[in-house]
Amino acid sequence: MPDGRFSEEDDFAPTATLAALRMRAELLKRLRQFFDRCGFLEVDTPVLSAETVVDRHLDPLSLVLFDDPRRPEAGRTLWLQTSPEFAMKRLLAAGATAIYQVAHAFRGAERGRWHNPEFTIVEWYRAGDDLDEGMARLSELADEMLGLGPAERLSYREAFLRHVHVDPHGASCEELEAAARRRGLAIPSGLEPGDRDSWLEWLLVECVEPHLGKDRPTILYDYPASQAALAQVRDGDPPVAERFELYVAGIELANGYHELCDPDVLIERSRIANDERAADGKCRLPEPRRLVSAMRHGLPPSTGVALGFDRLVALAAGMTDIARVMAFPVERA
Repeated sequence: MPDGRFSEEDDFAPTATLAALRMRAELLKRLRQFFDRCGFLEVDTPVLSAETVVDRHLDPLSLVLFDDPRRPEAGRTLWLQTSPEFAMKRLLAAGATAIYQVAHAFRGAERGRWHNPEFTIVEWYRAGDDLDEGMARLSELADEMLGLGPAERLSYREAFLRHVHVDPHGASCEELEAAARRRGLAIPSGLEPGDRDSWLEWLLVECVEPHLGKDRPTILYDYPASQAALAQVRDGDPPVAERFELYVAGIELANGYHELCDPDVLIERSRIANDERAADGKCRLPEPRRLVSAMRHGLPPSTGVALGFDRLVALAAGMTDIARVMAFPVERA
């Protein structure tokens, strides 16, 4: 009952109070003011596209664009975007320098207190920014929106050493399993013994994330190179992905990359992700042909960040369920 006037049977009613929706609108206004001060251009790119982000763990929703309404099953397959990333990078390649977008995004198989299949994403890119500048701008935005002060920076390695007591860049699957057993964790049955990244991701969720952003926002950075997604990999011993994520109160709010610019690497990473999807029993996704063309034309060095706006509003309002700051989550859509 959002304001005491509705019962659970009133499924026409919003799950957020009008006060929560007013706060949401105020935060959205402040967010736009922040980007305006920073010299960013607001853009609008298609939600529906022939291509989509190719990721093992992101599952886009598809639909058939029919020409004959009497045969709605016949036509082109298009994808509701999990993020406006591909289209915004094409704008960078076409000459844009600093852009942001507030968009609806869609991801299948995601529902919970912090997930809804349709959600609001804020995404921004600035040509010329490196990893350090990308993290600094994210910290500034988080402080502007939440008033919790500058974010601390913690490397992925430091976080694992502190909370799991293993080096994530060097530990074997056996060592990761041993660390989990020392903590008495119930190991999921679907966790493959030799799938090192899945072990790391599970331990991150179980052992590391609950400690992040407790006293002030935390930016976790320098992920394993195998988890680069669309980030650059920095040479070193070991090499690391120039990727970073913002946490507040143990909740991931944003994911950022010092962006990959090499089209051949993009092609190879997409192929690997599609092979992983096939091994998981999922459909393969289309190759990112237009983004590859944009990269070959010339994608400038840049940093990009995607932020979950519903989560941001929920944390600002002291809520632990994003349905309380959305008018109509999927159950009432």
